[in-house]
Amino acid sequence: MSASAARPYTLLSIAAAILTIGLKTGAYLVTDSVGLLSDAMESVINLVAALVAFWALSFAAKPADQEHPFGHTKAEYFSSGLESALIVVAAIGIAIAAYDRLLSPHPIEQLGVGLILSLVATAINGGTAWVLLRAGKRLRSITLRADAHHLLTDVWTSAGVLIGIGLVKLTGWLILDPIIALLVAANIIWVGVRLLRETGSELLDRSILADERNQIKTLMMPYEQQGIQFHALKTRGAGSRRFISFHVLVPGAWTVHQGHQLCEELELAIIQQLPGSYVITHLEPQEDPESWTDQELDRTPLA
Repeated sequence: MSASAARPYTLLSIAAAILTIGLKTGAYLVTDSVGLLSDAMESVINLVAALVAFWALSFAAKPADQEHPFGHTKAEYFSSGLESALIVVAAIGIAIAAYDRLLSPHPIEQLGVGLILSLVATAINGGTAWVLLRAGKRLRSITLRADAHHLLTDVWTSAGVLIGIGLVKLTGWLILDPIIALLVAANIIWVGVRLLRETGSELLDRSILADERNQIKTLMMPYEQQGIQFHALKTRGAGSRRFISFHVLVPGAWTVHQGHQLCEELELAIIQQLPGSYVITHLEPQEDPESWTDQELDRTPLA
Protein backbone atom coordinates (compact mmCIF):
# COMPACT_ATOMS: atom_id res chain seq x y z
CA MET A 1 0.00 0.00 0.00
CA SER A 2 1.38 3.44 -0.88
CA ALA A 3 0.92 4.81 2.67
CA SER A 4 3.32 2.14 3.93
CA ALA A 5 5.77 2.92 1.15
CA ALA A 6 5.51 6.67 1.83
CA ARG A 7 6.10 6.45 5.60
CA PRO A 8 9.93 6.03 5.47
CA TYR A 9 10.20 9.32 3.58
CA THR A 10 8.79 11.15 6.60
CA LEU A 11 11.82 9.99 8.59
CA LEU A 12 13.99 11.86 6.08
CA SER A 13 11.82 14.93 6.59
CA ILE A 14 12.11 14.63 10.39
CA ALA A 15 15.91 14.35 10.22
CA ALA A 16 16.15 17.32 7.85
CA ALA A 17 13.92 19.44 10.10
CA ILE A 18 16.00 18.71 13.21
CA LEU A 19 19.21 19.54 11.37
CA THR A 20 17.89 22.77 9.84
CA ILE A 21 16.44 23.93 13.17
CA GLY A 22 19.92 23.68 14.69
CA LEU A 23 21.57 25.45 11.77
CA LYS A 24 19.02 28.27 11.51
CA THR A 25 18.87 28.80 15.27
CA GLY A 26 22.65 29.07 15.27
CA ALA A 27 22.45 31.58 12.41
CA TYR A 28 19.96 33.68 14.40
CA LEU A 29 22.01 33.56 17.60
CA VAL A 30 25.19 34.78 15.91
CA THR A 31 23.48 37.49 13.82
CA ASP A 32 20.49 38.54 15.98
CA SER A 33 18.51 38.83 12.73
CA VAL A 34 14.73 38.63 13.14
CA GLY A 35 14.56 37.45 9.55
CA LEU A 36 16.66 34.40 10.42
CA LEU A 37 14.58 33.95 13.57
CA SER A 38 11.47 33.75 11.39
CA ASP A 39 13.22 31.19 9.21
CA ALA A 40 14.13 29.06 12.26
CA MET A 41 10.56 29.20 13.58
CA GLU A 42 9.26 27.88 10.27
CA SER A 43 11.67 24.94 10.53
CA VAL A 44 10.13 24.09 13.91
CA ILE A 45 6.79 23.87 12.12
CA ASN A 46 8.46 21.61 9.55
CA LEU A 47 9.47 19.24 12.35
CA VAL A 48 6.00 19.13 13.89
CA ALA A 49 4.46 18.59 10.44
CA ALA A 50 6.89 15.76 9.67
CA LEU A 51 6.08 14.02 12.97
CA VAL A 52 2.34 14.31 12.30
CA ALA A 53 2.90 13.07 8.74
CA PHE A 54 4.66 9.98 10.09
CA TRP A 55 1.71 9.25 12.38
CA ALA A 56 -0.86 9.92 9.64
CA LEU A 57 0.84 7.63 7.14
CA SER A 58 1.20 4.93 9.78
CA PHE A 59 -2.52 5.12 10.49
CA ALA A 60 -3.45 5.35 6.80
CA ALA A 61 -1.51 2.15 6.11
CA LYS A 62 -3.78 0.13 8.39
CA PRO A 63 -5.92 -2.35 6.42
CA ALA A 64 -9.68 -2.02 6.12
CA ASP A 65 -11.67 -3.45 9.00
CA GLN A 66 -15.32 -3.92 9.98
CA GLU A 67 -15.68 -0.35 11.22
CA HIS A 68 -13.70 1.15 8.34
CA PRO A 69 -14.50 -1.01 5.29
CA PHE A 70 -13.02 1.53 2.89
CA GLY A 71 -9.73 1.73 4.78
CA HIS A 72 -8.04 4.50 6.74
CA THR A 73 -6.43 6.52 3.94
CA LYS A 74 -8.23 9.74 4.87
CA ALA A 75 -5.96 9.93 7.91
CA GLU A 76 -3.50 11.70 5.61
CA TYR A 77 -5.71 14.77 5.69
CA PHE A 78 -5.21 15.13 9.45
CA SER A 79 -1.55 15.76 8.70
CA SER A 80 -2.13 18.41 6.04
CA GLY A 81 -4.90 20.05 8.09
CA LEU A 82 -2.80 20.32 11.25
CA GLU A 83 0.18 21.50 9.23
CA SER A 84 -1.92 24.29 7.75
CA ALA A 85 -3.01 25.48 11.19
CA LEU A 86 0.54 25.35 12.58
CA ILE A 87 1.84 27.33 9.61
CA VAL A 88 -0.60 30.15 10.33
CA VAL A 89 0.26 30.15 14.06
CA ALA A 90 3.98 30.35 13.27
CA ALA A 91 3.39 33.21 10.84
CA ILE A 92 1.58 35.19 13.53
CA GLY A 93 4.53 34.68 15.90
CA ILE A 94 6.96 35.81 13.20
CA ALA A 95 4.87 38.91 12.48
CA ILE A 96 4.82 39.88 16.18
CA ALA A 97 8.59 39.51 16.49
CA ALA A 98 9.13 41.46 13.25
CA TYR A 99 6.82 44.27 14.36
CA ASP A 100 8.76 44.70 17.61
CA ARG A 101 12.03 44.83 15.69
CA LEU A 102 10.46 47.28 13.20
CA LEU A 103 9.83 49.68 16.08
CA SER A 104 13.31 49.11 17.50
CA PRO A 105 15.82 48.05 14.78
CA HIS A 106 18.95 46.17 15.91
CA PRO A 107 22.23 45.81 14.02
CA ILE A 108 22.98 42.42 12.44
CA GLU A 109 26.17 40.79 13.73
CA GLN A 110 28.58 38.17 12.33
CA LEU A 111 26.75 38.17 9.04
CA GLY A 112 29.18 35.85 7.25
CA VAL A 113 28.77 32.96 9.70
CA GLY A 114 24.99 33.39 9.78
CA LEU A 115 24.72 33.35 6.01
CA ILE A 116 26.80 30.18 5.70
CA LEU A 117 24.69 28.35 8.29
CA SER A 118 21.46 29.47 6.63
CA LEU A 119 22.67 28.48 3.15
CA VAL A 120 23.54 24.98 4.34
CA ALA A 121 20.08 24.64 5.94
CA THR A 122 18.42 25.87 2.74
CA ALA A 123 20.31 23.32 0.66
CA ILE A 124 19.21 20.52 3.00
CA ASN A 125 15.57 21.61 2.76
CA GLY A 126 15.76 21.90 -1.01
CA GLY A 127 17.20 18.41 -1.43
CA THR A 128 14.67 16.90 0.97
CA ALA A 129 11.78 18.66 -0.77
CA TRP A 130 12.90 17.30 -4.17
CA VAL A 131 13.00 13.73 -2.82
CA LEU A 132 9.60 14.05 -1.11
CA LEU A 133 7.94 15.62 -4.13
CA ARG A 134 9.05 12.82 -6.44
CA ALA A 135 7.99 10.17 -3.92
CA GLY A 136 4.65 11.91 -3.31
CA LYS A 137 3.78 11.96 -7.00
CA ARG A 138 4.90 8.38 -7.53
CA LEU A 139 3.04 7.05 -4.48
CA ARG A 140 0.03 9.40 -4.82
CA SER A 141 0.52 10.62 -1.24
CA ILE A 142 -1.01 14.02 -0.46
CA THR A 143 0.91 13.99 2.83
CA LEU A 144 4.31 13.77 1.13
CA ARG A 145 3.32 16.31 -1.51
CA ALA A 146 2.12 18.78 1.14
CA ASP A 147 5.32 18.31 3.12
CA ALA A 148 7.42 18.79 -0.01
CA HIS A 149 5.63 21.99 -1.02
CA HIS A 150 5.97 23.29 2.52
CA LEU A 151 9.71 22.67 2.43
CA LEU A 152 9.96 24.35 -0.97
CA THR A 153 8.17 27.35 0.50
CA ASP A 154 10.75 27.29 3.29
CA VAL A 155 13.50 27.33 0.65
CA TRP A 156 12.06 30.41 -1.04
CA THR A 157 11.48 32.01 2.36
CA SER A 158 15.11 31.42 3.28
CA ALA A 159 16.20 32.91 -0.03
CA GLY A 160 14.12 36.01 0.68
CA VAL A 161 15.58 36.35 4.17
CA LEU A 162 19.14 35.99 2.86
CA ILE A 163 18.50 38.62 0.20
CA GLY A 164 17.09 40.94 2.85
CA ILE A 165 20.10 40.47 5.12
CA GLY A 166 22.40 41.06 2.17
CA LEU A 167 20.60 44.32 1.41
CA VAL A 168 20.98 45.39 5.04
CA LYS A 169 24.70 44.76 4.81
CA LEU A 170 24.99 46.70 1.54
CA THR A 171 22.74 49.64 2.41
CA GLY A 172 22.95 49.82 6.19
CA TRP A 173 19.14 50.09 6.37
CA LEU A 174 18.36 48.03 9.47
CA ILE A 175 14.63 48.37 8.85
CA LEU A 176 14.89 46.02 5.87
CA ASP A 177 15.41 43.03 8.22
CA PRO A 178 11.98 43.24 9.96
CA ILE A 179 10.28 44.23 6.69
CA ILE A 180 11.56 41.04 5.05
CA ALA A 181 10.38 39.07 8.10
CA LEU A 182 6.89 40.54 7.73
CA LEU A 183 6.84 39.57 4.06
CA VAL A 184 7.94 36.07 5.08
CA ALA A 185 5.05 35.89 7.57
CA ALA A 186 2.57 36.97 4.88
CA ASN A 187 3.89 34.30 2.51
CA ILE A 188 3.63 31.61 5.18
CA ILE A 189 0.02 32.58 5.94
CA TRP A 190 -0.83 32.32 2.24
CA VAL A 191 0.67 28.82 2.09
CA GLY A 192 -1.19 27.77 5.24
CA VAL A 193 -4.54 28.99 3.94
CA ARG A 194 -3.98 27.29 0.58
CA LEU A 195 -3.16 23.95 2.22
CA LEU A 196 -6.14 24.28 4.54
CA ARG A 197 -8.46 24.92 1.59
CA GLU A 198 -7.06 21.92 -0.30
CA THR A 199 -7.46 19.69 2.75
CA GLY A 200 -11.07 20.80 3.23
CA SER A 201 -11.85 20.13 -0.41
CA GLU A 202 -10.44 16.61 -0.20
CA LEU A 203 -12.38 15.87 2.99
CA LEU A 204 -15.55 16.84 1.13
CA ASP A 205 -14.94 13.93 -1.29
CA ARG A 206 -13.69 15.91 -4.25
CA SER A 207 -13.67 14.04 -7.54
CA ILE A 208 -10.43 12.53 -8.83
CA LEU A 209 -8.39 14.52 -11.35
CA ALA A 210 -9.98 15.33 -14.70
CA ASP A 211 -7.14 13.55 -16.51
CA GLU A 212 -7.87 10.38 -14.54
CA ARG A 213 -11.61 10.61 -15.30
CA ASN A 214 -10.74 10.98 -18.97
CA GLN A 215 -8.65 7.81 -18.77
CA ILE A 216 -11.72 5.96 -17.50
CA LYS A 217 -13.84 7.30 -20.34
CA THR A 218 -11.16 6.31 -22.86
CA LEU A 219 -11.24 2.74 -21.52
CA MET A 220 -15.01 2.68 -22.05
CA MET A 221 -14.95 3.85 -25.67
CA PRO A 222 -14.32 0.42 -27.29
CA TYR A 223 -17.27 -1.01 -25.33
CA GLU A 224 -19.53 1.88 -26.38
CA GLN A 225 -18.71 1.07 -30.02
CA GLN A 226 -20.11 -2.42 -29.32
CA GLY A 227 -23.41 -0.98 -28.05
CA ILE A 228 -22.66 -0.99 -24.31
CA GLN A 229 -23.69 2.23 -22.55
CA PHE A 230 -22.48 3.88 -19.34
CA HIS A 231 -23.65 6.64 -17.04
CA ALA A 232 -23.70 7.84 -13.41
CA LEU A 233 -19.91 7.99 -13.13
CA LYS A 234 -18.94 9.06 -9.64
CA THR A 235 -15.42 9.31 -8.26
CA ARG A 236 -13.67 10.52 -5.14
CA GLY A 237 -10.18 10.43 -3.72
CA ALA A 238 -9.15 9.45 -0.19
CA GLY A 239 -5.42 9.86 0.29
CA SER A 240 -3.72 7.43 -2.08
CA ARG A 241 -6.97 5.57 -2.85
CA ARG A 242 -9.50 6.25 -5.63
CA PHE A 243 -13.12 5.22 -5.37
CA ILE A 244 -14.98 4.88 -8.70
CA SER A 245 -18.55 3.81 -9.41
CA PHE A 246 -20.69 3.82 -12.56
CA HIS A 247 -23.62 2.04 -14.20
CA VAL A 248 -23.21 -0.41 -17.07
CA LEU A 249 -26.20 -0.73 -19.42
CA VAL A 250 -26.35 -3.92 -21.51
CA PRO A 251 -29.03 -5.56 -23.70
CA GLY A 252 -31.76 -7.08 -21.56
CA ALA A 253 -31.36 -10.42 -23.33
CA TRP A 254 -27.90 -10.89 -21.84
CA THR A 255 -27.47 -13.51 -19.15
CA VAL A 256 -26.36 -12.59 -15.65
CA HIS A 257 -23.10 -14.38 -16.39
CA GLN A 258 -22.43 -12.24 -19.49
CA GLY A 259 -23.11 -9.02 -17.60
CA HIS A 260 -20.99 -10.08 -14.66
CA GLN A 261 -18.05 -11.00 -16.87
CA LEU A 262 -18.24 -7.60 -18.57
CA CYS A 263 -18.26 -5.74 -15.24
CA GLU A 264 -15.30 -7.77 -13.99
CA GLU A 265 -13.42 -6.97 -17.18
CA LEU A 266 -14.13 -3.24 -16.82
CA GLU A 267 -13.17 -3.14 -13.15
CA LEU A 268 -9.87 -4.93 -13.80
CA ALA A 269 -9.03 -2.63 -16.73
CA ILE A 270 -9.57 0.49 -14.59
CA ILE A 271 -7.55 -0.88 -11.68
CA GLN A 272 -4.67 -1.71 -14.02
CA GLN A 273 -4.86 1.79 -15.54
CA LEU A 274 -5.26 3.56 -12.19
CA PRO A 275 -3.60 1.49 -9.44
CA GLY A 276 -5.04 1.93 -5.98
CA SER A 277 -8.60 2.23 -7.28
CA TYR A 278 -11.68 0.63 -5.74
CA VAL A 279 -14.27 0.15 -8.50
CA ILE A 280 -17.99 -0.56 -8.10
CA THR A 281 -20.20 -1.26 -11.13
CA HIS A 282 -23.99 -1.52 -11.32
CA LEU A 283 -25.50 -3.60 -14.14
CA GLU A 284 -28.76 -2.44 -15.78
CA PRO A 285 -30.81 -3.51 -18.86
CA GLN A 286 -30.92 -0.88 -21.58
CA GLU A 287 -34.61 -1.52 -22.37
CA ASP A 288 -35.89 -0.90 -18.82
CA PRO A 289 -37.08 2.73 -18.34
CA GLU A 290 -36.07 2.52 -14.69
CA SER A 291 -32.49 2.25 -15.85
CA TRP A 292 -32.72 5.83 -17.13
CA THR A 293 -35.11 7.58 -14.76
CA ASP A 294 -33.45 7.22 -11.36
CA GLN A 295 -33.24 10.87 -10.38
CA GLU A 296 -30.92 10.26 -7.44
CA LEU A 297 -27.91 9.85 -9.72
CA ASP A 298 -26.31 11.93 -12.42
CA ARG A 299 -27.49 10.53 -15.76
CA THR A 300 -25.14 12.53 -17.92
CA PRO A 301 -23.74 10.21 -20.63
CA LEU A 302 -20.03 9.52 -20.32
CA ALA A 303 -19.31 9.93 -24.02
